[in-house]
Amino acid sequence: MAPEFGQAAIGFGAMLGLIALRCPVGLAMLLVGAGGYLWIVDWAILMNYLKTTPWHLFANYTLSVIPLFILMGAIAERGGLARDLFAAANALVGHRPGGMAQSVIAACALFGAVCGSSVATTATIGRAALPELRRYGYDPGLATGAIAVGGTLGILIPPSVILVVYAISTEQNIARLFMAALIPGLLATAFYILAIAVIARLRPALAPAAVRVTGPERREAFLNVIPVLLIAVVVVGGIYGGVFTPTESAAIGCIATLAVGLARGTLHARHVREALLATAETTAMIFVILLGAEVFNAFLALTGAPELLALWITEQGFAPYGVLALLLLAYIVLGAVMDELAMILLTLPIFFPVVTALDFGLTTEETAIWFGILVLVVVGIGLTAPPIGLNVFVVSSLARDVPIARTYRGVLPFLATDLVRLGLCAAFPALSLWLVRLLS
Repeated sequence: MAPEFGQAAIGFGAMLGLIALRCPVGLAMLLVGAGGYLWIVDWAILMNYLKTTPWHLFANYTLSVIPLFILMGAIAERGGLARDLFAAANALVGHRPGGMAQSVIAACALFGAVCGSSVATTATIGRAALPELRRYGYDPGLATGAIAVGGTLGILIPPSVILVVYAISTEQNIARLFMAALIPGLLATAFYILAIAVIARLRPALAPAAVRVTGPERREAFLNVIPVLLIAVVVVGGIYGGVFTPTESAAIGCIATLAVGLARGTLHARHVREALLATAETTAMIFVILLGAEVFNAFLALTGAPELLALWITEQGFAPYGVLALLLLAYIVLGAVMDELAMILLTLPIFFPVVTALDFGLTTEETAIWFGILVLVVVGIGLTAPPIGLNVFVVSSLARDVPIARTYRGVLPFLATDLVRLGLCAAFPALSLWLVRLLS
């Protein structure tokens, strides 16, 4: 096994070296993957592979769901739907201690049902909520921390771009993964709200109560949010009910968010153009990473290292949950220093065969779905954990006067609940699989 693992290790080392030199992740994977492919075979086979792979990869109909979900979130962001969600949640619980921070979490969860992007959710809700949190004297660390962790619900609550990428990479059903993500996503929402309630009770000065909204204002806020809720029900409910495929659901969601924004007069031609450009940029970045990962994974497949590693682990008789714990720990460490999408695409060729070869008392498909949800939870942790929590940097760009260290301190109580939730989802696969089994 030594030559195979040696080739794979050299490949990983070269790729990480390029990334450390600030080479774009997708390009680093593409260059190292092509070089490794050439190392093992020859120019003719490499050129033939590179001639056909991009076409077969990007002609995949399933990939069309990614730009559609991104566009839906971009239109919703520019159409003011996030402001309506925060206003409605704030009208309901904002007058209680910690209520405005809890409103941030609720708004992020609802916006996540029409977005699918963590960064977009963080930025959009942050712009709507941060001025209000400041106005009522919330502790800056708690305010920015709540927005950062709330943004992770953009990928935890279906639909999720990360889950789409996982499904394509592991050849799993997207709709079933969306079903599996719902309960863990709602669990995250509940844990975050509970954490804020505990903080507000122990240290009331950090999360003061806001002014109670009057009855007419509350009714207006709830009426404004009805279109968003209907879009979320149609998009997610249509997938769960088998009425739409995820791609069809995303297309309908795009049309619905566009129609709502135009009808309310909050969305103009300039906003639509900005949404299209943002979607093109984000999609291009994701697709470059996908292509780089495809070539790099082909190199790994030629080495045979992933299959040999999975075979070696099963032959050693290691406890399945012990191996799973080590893999999740590796994800937490990598997620704190790497881009989440690149991390998933890099590690799945190694980790996925190992997990599916272990016996957890589940079918192979159930193991794949359950592991996907665990990876999603860990990605959420990586988005807010130091030293490179992407959501924390997004919030810091909105609140430049708040030191980033203070935001990280504000995130810590929520990270504690994330670890508890990860443990629960790992120990009880039914949390992820119950809805899948019910609706299948």
